[in-house]
Amino acid sequence: MNIHNVKFIRSVAALSDCPGDGLPQVAFAGRSNVGKSSVINRLLLRKNFARVGEAPGKTTHINFFLLDEALYLVDLPGYGYAKVPQAEKERWAKLIEGYFADPSWITLGVLIVDARHKPTENDITMARFFQNTGKPYLVVANKLDKLKKSEIEPNLALIRETLHLDDSVELIPFSAEKGMGRETLLARVEALVSL
Repeated sequence: MNIHNVKFIRSVAALSDCPGDGLPQVAFAGRSNVGKSSVINRLLLRKNFARVGEAPGKTTHINFFLLDEALYLVDLPGYGYAKVPQAEKERWAKLIEGYFADPSWITLGVLIVDARHKPTENDITMARFFQNTGKPYLVVANKLDKLKKSEIEPNLALIRETLHLDDSVELIPFSAEKGMGRETLLARVEALVSL
């Protein structure tokens, strides 16, 4: 797969505007300040392809990126932290819930959590959303570079336990900053094209 052949397709505020061409969709979800856009940018080896904001909560729509004419990377609105009006948070929630309500859209889910901290209630809810689709998903533990070596294994164990991940769910230690975990995540995404 040519990761350099990627283009922004559209940003949607209504589910009726989501692409309906049947290509696989890799849906990325995570808390507003977890570095979701940075993970996508690292995956694509781009600096600012997915928008990285100074303030959390910059992704306010569902953004679709077409990768090598073969699949979509879907950047879902962040949750939990952004300083926006309650009505806007509710609109995001409705948009995300609607997207998850139709499991035919999601081919692979990618839940991004902060490797430094115990997952939040919102992270647990999002993990349930992915579980309820019946589709495969994995968890990316971002910001690994901020941990001491001795903290990595206990933190990963805490994430797995808190999110109630069974053995079939891969937990990828990741650093958008340093690139750790990129090859593993890219391999999981590329595998979808050969399905």
